[in-house]
Amino acid sequence: MITLKQVEAMIQAELPDAVVQVQDLGGGDHLQAIVVSAEFEGKTLVKQHQMVYKAVKEAMATEAIHALALKTYTPQEWEKNHQVA
Repeated sequence: MITLKQVEAMIQAELPDAVVQVQDLGGGDHLQAIVVSAEFEGKTLVKQHQMVYKAVKEAMATEAIHALALKTYTPQEWEKNHQVA
């Protein structure tokens, strides 16, 4: 079984500037990742997700990760959407 820290490391290896938070949604192989990276600037949501999936491709191919829900943000989007009132 893959650990949440291993998934975070895989994503950060592909997107070195990324702030990554991975959560287990159940069973250890259904995960959610929140990824904030300047690399996403000017890219569509689909392209952003493809960049993250590329990082975890091997783990998904071996089914260490069965499902991965993604939420991707640029740093500006993260700040705008997660301000505390």
